Amino acid sequence: MHTVSKTMRIAHGQDGAVVLDIERGQVFSLNLVGSTIVELLRSGSAELEIAEKISREFDIGRDLARKDVKEFLRTLKKYHLVEEHEPALAV
Repeated sequence: MHTVSKTMRIAHGQDGAVVLDIERGQVFSLNLVGSTIVELLRSGSAELEIAEKISREFDIGRDLARKDVKEFLRTLKKYHLVEEHEPALAV
């Protein structure tokens, strides 16, 4: 499960979003797909669910959406904009 960093601030626009990492002073520009992925993360969606929504909303194949979402999440993680958590085990 991925969660958005508490140091991320985001401003959405018609064509995407601008992201500010207030801890590191970095600014990033996202296209509409990236902006949508971040919003889905913020709402608690899981990676597979995000890929399915991206596939439908942007009319791309599921496999491509899964690959692109995975790569985008990897990039967000590299820049400390998301954190990855292991799912809790039910006892």
